Amino acid sequence: MKFAVFTLVANLPNPVTGEVLSPYDRLRDVVDAAVLTEELGFDAYGVGERHGAPFLSSSPAVLLAAVAERTSRVRLLTTLTVISVLDPVRVAEEYATLDQLSAGRLELMVGKGNDPRHFPLFGLEEERQWEYQEEKFELLRRLWHEEDVTWSGRFRPPLAEVTTQPRPFRARPHIWHGSATSTESTELAAKWGDPLFTANGFHPMAKYAALIDHYRERWEAYGHDPRDAVVGSGAGGCYVARTSQEARQRFQPYWDAFSRTAAAQHNHSPFASLEDTIERGPALVGSPAQIVDKIGRYHEAYGHQVQALGVEGLAADERRGVLELFASDVVPHVAARLPSAVWC
Repeated sequence: MKFAVFTLVANLPNPVTGEVLSPYDRLRDVVDAAVLTEELGFDAYGVGERHGAPFLSSSPAVLLAAVAERTSRVRLLTTLTVISVLDPVRVAEEYATLDQLSAGRLELMVGKGNDPRHFPLFGLEEERQWEYQEEKFELLRRLWHEEDVTWSGRFRPPLAEVTTQPRPFRARPHIWHGSATSTESTELAAKWGDPLFTANGFHPMAKYAALIDHYRERWEAYGHDPRDAVVGSGAGGCYVARTSQEARQRFQPYWDAFSRTAAAQHNHSPFASLEDTIERGPALVGSPAQIVDKIGRYHEAYGHQVQALGVEGLAADERRGVLELFASDVVPHVAARLPSAVWC
């Protein structure tokens, strides 16, 4: 198993201390967290994309470029790039630039997005989001895999013999597909033989497992070797402490604060409490042994090779403590039990 730390750069008052960071301080905090992630031996650091409060992640390529300059090993993920609202030409250019600056450490993750505010903001129709995603992704793929691209479609002007610059660092850059709610994303990933990343954030295991099963079924239907299908998984929050009681007590105010946000309510999570989220949902909250066991149970259902975790909202010192304990007391045990062929 490989491990990544993800952030959506939410900027809310700390529910314990009441501290509110300025945008400058919060964005610098993201870069510092990425440096810590590399120092502790995690494999990847991801920045999502959102366009509206409480998130400051409207420009993940810029943030990840800053991370690239402060790190040398950790892989850089977009979690995810909202391809449905963006111009694929600009996506190809910006992220190839990041890929070059980081010497090929970029892992682009694409999807239609999980925030309905995106579509009116960019003058698009929400009901056509899946159409946007498919067409724009397939154009992006051509722009990165081919030169002198001639293309026409429904949602942007045609192209005639276009070669975007710079080219990606690798001949075949890695593209993941983010999946949260629909088989549209799993179908697209299977069709093109790309890895899948399940959000695994707000609902019971069975919902996400069904989407992963669909991905694997369609993967084989498209003629790909089933051994080559790769899945990653997120988690519904993370707080590891020496005891279960301490972890739950310390994480409770963070869970309460985030569950009240419009972003959380949009996902209609069925979990009514933190206890419910831990018992029936994907939250990685508890002692190291409990976290190891829970990742193992989810692996039985998902077969994932990358596990992502988020420590959104924690103050820097508290975040360091959680990540240090996760790195020392969770990662070695899971990695030994569940080997991964990703990023070798």
